Formats: sequence, C-alpha cells, structure tokens
Amino acid sequence: MASPPRRPDDDILIEMFRVGNAVKVSAVDPKTGIEASIVGSPSMGEETLKRNAVNKLMYVMRKRREGRDA
Repeated sequence: MASPPRRPDDDILIEMFRVGNAVKVSAVDPKTGIEASIVGSPSMGEETLKRNAVNKLMYVMRKRREGRDA
C-alpha cells in the first residue's frame, strides 16, 4: 500500500554543507529514509536552498509512489 503524499511542512531533516564555492543541501524523510540532495550557490540564501531540496525530495517520493525510480 502506498503511503499518502507528504506535505512540505511535515517533518523533514535538512543538512547543509559548504563545499568550496557551493552548498550541498540534503533533505531526508525520517519516516521512509528517502533522501534527496541539491548543490547550489550560497548567494541563493538558506531558505531558497532548503526549499529546493525539499521540493526535490517531494519529487523523488512522488515518483517512488508511482512505481518509478527517480
């Protein structure tokens, strides 16, 4: 049985690492362990980077629910 869609405001773990001129942001769904990462410029701002990582996580989770690997 597929899990219901998650809302972006549900609990999601966010991890941010500065790597040279870039920031790697990982978003993890603690219920499923599914993780998605992005790399962006620090000039984008922390909230934008987090939002993009969460959006990618939502995309990956939706694709997995639909039975396709993302």
